[in-house]
Amino acid sequence: MNTIYDTSEAAGQAAAVEAATLLRNAIRSKGKARIVAATGAAQFHFLKALTAAPGIDWKKVEMFHLDEYAGLPATHPASFRKFLLERLIQPTGMERYHLLDGEGDLAAVCRDTGAALIMAPIDVAFVGIGENGHLAFNDPPADFTTEEPFIVVKLDEACRRQQVSEGWFPDLSTVPQQALSMSIRQVLKSQKILCIVTDERKAKAIKACLQGEISPNAPASILRTHPDVKFYLDRAATSLLDPQKAPLA
Repeated sequence: MNTIYDTSEAAGQAAAVEAATLLRNAIRSKGKARIVAATGAAQFHFLKALTAAPGIDWKKVEMFHLDEYAGLPATHPASFRKFLLERLIQPTGMERYHLLDGEGDLAAVCRDTGAALIMAPIDVAFVGIGENGHLAFNDPPADFTTEEPFIVVKLDEACRRQQVSEGWFPDLSTVPQQALSMSIRQVLKSQKILCIVTDERKAKAIKACLQGEISPNAPASILRTHPDVKFYLDRAATSLLDPQKAPLA
């Protein structure tokens, strides 16, 4: 389902309402909730609204995150660990979380975090889409077949340039060339997926992912195969969509 909002703030807030409901319901029915959290500019409004939502017992929420740069310290402004600590973990008092250590032994981090991840189903994954269509840090052409929960990936130039344009790094030479990423197939194993994408910079990727061929060359296009995914988009991000080809609300 695609739902389009006038602004990025409205899209983020609407996604947060749905996310909060899913978390409350999981905690009520199972005594806990397991989530995957994304980072990036499109998640700002979403996480601000979600952390302010009432009635969520965050001590019963266990969080995994999608990706992290290789070799980047957690104190770096672009660190996804820093992002999640400041925008989700600390505001909620969450106690159970698994942060990918990009400074550690990458193979061991993938193995150990992956083992914890697959111990039980993920109730809901919060994801975004990159300017090059990536899902997590699975740049095109993405690996659609590996069953490994986390993998080490090479970042392509388009992905790295996006990080510069968003202000996370001063120039291309300072952006790491490798990252840890949740695999495509692991993302798809989440029971529900909420995909929040905003900004005109993402319009080409949204068109490819929602109206183009499902292909490793448009990694996030694979989301269309998931039985329970909802897209929360702003008008800018959907500006290139053909209204005759996609169900719009």
